[in-house]
Amino acid sequence: MQSNYKRLGDYIHPIEERNKDLREIPLMGLSINKVFIPSIANTIGTDMSTYRIIKREQFAYGPVTSRNGDKITIALFDDYDEALISQAYFPFKVNDKEKLLPEYLMMWFRRPEFDRYARFMSHGSAREIFSWEEMCNTLLPVPTITKQKEIVAEYNTIQNRIKLNEKLIQKLEETAQAVYREWFVEGIGENFEKIKLNELVQTQYGYTETASTEIIGPKFLRITDIAQNQIDWTNVPYCKISESDFEKYKLKPGDIVVARTGATAGYGKRLHKHFPDCVFASFLVRLIPNELKWNLFLGLTVDSQAYREFILSNAEGSAQPQANATLLTSYEIDKPDESKILEFNSIIEPFFDLIENKQQENQKLSELKDLLLSKLATVNN
Repeated sequence: MQSNYKRLGDYIHPIEERNKDLREIPLMGLSINKVFIPSIANTIGTDMSTYRIIKREQFAYGPVTSRNGDKITIALFDDYDEALISQAYFPFKVNDKEKLLPEYLMMWFRRPEFDRYARFMSHGSAREIFSWEEMCNTLLPVPTITKQKEIVAEYNTIQNRIKLNEKLIQKLEETAQAVYREWFVEGIGENFEKIKLNELVQTQYGYTETASTEIIGPKFLRITDIAQNQIDWTNVPYCKISESDFEKYKLKPGDIVVARTGATAGYGKRLHKHFPDCVFASFLVRLIPNELKWNLFLGLTVDSQAYREFILSNAEGSAQPQANATLLTSYEIDKPDESKILEFNSIIEPFFDLIENKQQENQKLSELKDLLLSKLATVNN
């Protein structure tokens, strides 16, 4: 062990504050992506006085690790001055920010090596727990505060560039969707033919992993990845798949996929990013246009609010909506003629070219960010 490695427990302590006065402040949860997210838990009739209070620049983590795959749920809170979190989470804070920066510590928690360590050190029979004692026994390099600030600044520069690109991508997608609505939803005086999507596409259900498949293969694409319009490659699980099935279910740029189960049933997306070594899972359906010219139009169709509302209103089940390929392609549209669709493509394609460019840039920035995290293990004063 290097001389600048220190025991984490010497720098942090737990927080015990509860919501005894029933403050009306945001209720937050933790994502496996290591960020805080607004909680969607039903709290009607719940005793909110037992909930914990967390404040800015404090941490929380989920001690139960057996249900999270290879990740430990942990995050640094910076959304509000204070918020509520469930009793299931364990909050803590840094003792002295002049000795250990919370942002630097969060960088250590983002490393895949920390996840592996936390899973290895988790214990229990019915469920595995990464205890507070084990958290405190974690060793990490603690250079001078000046060096920590330099490392955090470098990391934030990369992260801010990624966020800026993500905002641009979102704006470009919103603009493309607005053009689509203007041309094909709100257009006046157009004499379009009424057809259903099944006349323009073929469908393919996603891959179902089986216990008998022994080959460790590519990564899955999951419903939440489609809904959030982003892929965290450190968090996408690997699946077992044969070489022939890999070729059958491999995702390609321009693929249109739609979620058919759960809360995001009917959420569709045209994938304008390369997905290396990635297949789509069984709860997704791929829509394959009969002709390439329909690709952009159909991608924007299934990415519309009207499409999602149609699927959810017709899906079976209430708590967990279920839709099949027949329902996903029964949506009726106004079919434009060939000249109209070709003109539309000429206007929209540059938007998606720029989106692709920015996504590739973000992929390289993410690799640079991962490299910076990996170098933390050898950082010196």
